[in-house]
Amino acid sequence: MVYFVLYMEKVQTGRVIEFYSNSCLIEINGQICSSPIMGKQDIVVGDYVYVKYQKHDDPKSIIITAKRDRISELNKKGLRNSKVIAANISHVGILTVENPKTSSEFIDKWIVSATTSNIKPFLINNKNDIETSDEYKNKVQIYRDIDIPIFDISAKKGIGMSELKVFLEKKCTIFVGNSGAGKSTLSSKLTGKDIKTRPLSNNQGSHTTSVSSLYTLSNNIEIIDSPGVRDISIEGLSKKEIIKGFFEIFKSSKLCKFSNCGHTNDAECDVIQKINNGEISKSRYNNFIKFLEQASDG
Repeated sequence: MVYFVLYMEKVQTGRVIEFYSNSCLIEINGQICSSPIMGKQDIVVGDYVYVKYQKHDDPKSIIITAKRDRISELNKKGLRNSKVIAANISHVGILTVENPKTSSEFIDKWIVSATTSNIKPFLINNKNDIETSDEYKNKVQIYRDIDIPIFDISAKKGIGMSELKVFLEKKCTIFVGNSGAGKSTLSSKLTGKDIKTRPLSNNQGSHTTSVSSLYTLSNNIEIIDSPGVRDISIEGLSKKEIIKGFFEIFKSSKLCKFSNCGHTNDAECDVIQKINNGEISKSRYNNFIKFLEQASDG
């Protein structure tokens, strides 16, 4: 019995706040410790892990013994494999800008990927200090019409940041966007750290080339910054997963006359009827059909 009590004192729970190729930083009760990633441990930033001190209270001696079950995990799925980007995320913020162009396909890919990962998507309409075309405004409006939360901001000028911060409270969020969309600028504004030019810390592992970090801000705002998280493949997703990411099409599909409706030119297809009368966006529908063709099950 005495041995059991001593053992439990050595085992603690921490949160992975920085991840390298062969090691990670873990926050344990306000203290930052480093641990190697051993063998085939499936650990990513955002994970809650159990750690054990090999030497009494020596932060340099901890090792990860196990991880807690994840509430969610953001995956990059392919036909042959799947890679977890980050864990225990509640929201994905998709940055959209007119220039360089954010395509509707990019937006819809992330909405589908987030939805299938039990993560809620929202849009951040960045560079809102610059005049945009009617075509771009109409593209953004498509997502307002299907009740995707949208925040009009300028990270560079600080416009709209207060409203965004209120939304981010008590959430763990990762931002995604194409190169030039302003992801680093936004993350830097929120965290107060120059993320774009931050030097890579190599002292936690040998020859590390990238690092993912979790920042905890006031009001329980958690931001995960992961370099290289831009476009994402949906090839590893099933048809059932894809249609659930197109909320309005999924809802309409239940009203089709035939249960095996292909939602193309089928007779009495409710989806096609709603496209023809403008209730469903043609761009969303086109992406839906394109994604189905790339689905893992046909």
